[in-house]
Amino acid sequence: MTIHLVGAGPGDPELLTVKAARLIAAADVIVHDRLVDPRIFDIASPGAERIDVGKRPGWSATKRPGWSATQSQINSLLVTLGSGPGRHRTIIRLKGGDPFVFGRGGEEAAALQEADVPYEIVPGLSSSLAGPAAAGIPVTHRGISASVTVVAGHREGHDDTDWAALARLGGTIVVMMGVEHRAAIAAALVAGGRSSCTPVAVIERATWESQRTLRSTLAELGETDVSAPAVIVIGDVAALSLTSQTTDARFAQRVVSER
Repeated sequence: MTIHLVGAGPGDPELLTVKAARLIAAADVIVHDRLVDPRIFDIASPGAERIDVGKRPGWSATKRPGWSATQSQINSLLVTLGSGPGRHRTIIRLKGGDPFVFGRGGEEAAALQEADVPYEIVPGLSSSLAGPAAAGIPVTHRGISASVTVVAGHREGHDDTDWAALARLGGTIVVMMGVEHRAAIAAALVAGGRSSCTPVAVIERATWESQRTLRSTLAELGETDVSAPAVIVIGDVAALSLTSQTTDARFAQRVVSER
């Protein structure tokens, strides 16, 4: 029995890979995160068992098992499913974005490998790149930015990110999971040499029906009213808005300026 670690992409079901959509449709069991767009489950079989293991601030698995599982519990669940009786033909571990881009898919793969449970990685489109693109922001653009750095905006218990080094590096910085610490991140980048006037764009729920784009600067980022999940784009490209006239209007019109 094989566990399929599947990337669900940024949200919009049409951005699923063909392979991901096929596996979801065939799944008997879907173990999923909370950031998987609910529209994706329309593809699944009505009889598929869905197990929500999404992590939520303020909840613990001891308070409400299955509601906010720890990573070790998720690893154990996958091993159990993959080692159990063969009544399940297709088992999917469905993760937002790409399993190996801040999705802790590597930890789950390692646990399955250690338990000698067969598994398969099915890459997905990460919101670190799809989010800016949905907002009309190219993370690289000739004459503006020749590089892009993707970084986590939080660490569990510590932050060892060298923000000063990132500030000196230049180019575009894409911050994932950085909403809570956005003021500190902005301050660290400015202290490291980035101009406080550096353009910033925040894309909330990229490619979801509720997508919203907020424009500001590093100086204003800490005061910008932002809700997670969101992708933060920092750099001159964040001032661009290359949304096509054919782009869905709900994406093109939900733009808020904080300047």
